Amino acid sequence: MKKIWELFITFAKIGTFTFGGGYAMLSLLQKEVVENHKWATEEELLDYYAIAQCTPGVIAVNTATFVGAKRSGILGGICATLGVLFPSVIIITIIAAFINHFLEYEIVQHILGGIRVAVAVLIINSVITMSKKSMVDVICVIIAIVSFLLSLIFSLSPILIVLAAGALGLILKRGGSKK
Repeated sequence: MKKIWELFITFAKIGTFTFGGGYAMLSLLQKEVVENHKWATEEELLDYYAIAQCTPGVIAVNTATFVGAKRSGILGGICATLGVLFPSVIIITIIAAFINHFLEYEIVQHILGGIRVAVAVLIINSVITMSKKSMVDVICVIIAIVSFLLSLIFSLSPILIVLAAGALGLILKRGGSKK
């Protein structure tokens, strides 16, 4: 039961202290899951991110489910998921009750502007951290560049890009390993 409670509390902390959505949570997930608790390796966490991106739902919630299930089975997955969702439900309920009264204040607009900038920095930090671990050879770098360009130029769905990158990785890596 201690493991289950630890999962809930850890993911509740992640849900509480991360603003800006799933991608902004990536650096805190990496710190808590990999560094502090050692529930997964960096490579496993990158795999969870990739799978979470391809499945329906929010990336942080899906990743919490995967980590919790790895750590403590189905009950662990459920508790980690509830943990990461719990703070959001509370915070969103409170904000929804008062949002119309606060949005008109200039100070709130400045605060939200500052939060948006900080979230962008957190996302960039996550991209840099993940890139160091995932771009291990020339093929990975090529896949990353092609994926970025497809996303930028054609505004393709992230799901299509991830699936295409997976297929390209399989073709190029498998072809390279036969040599």
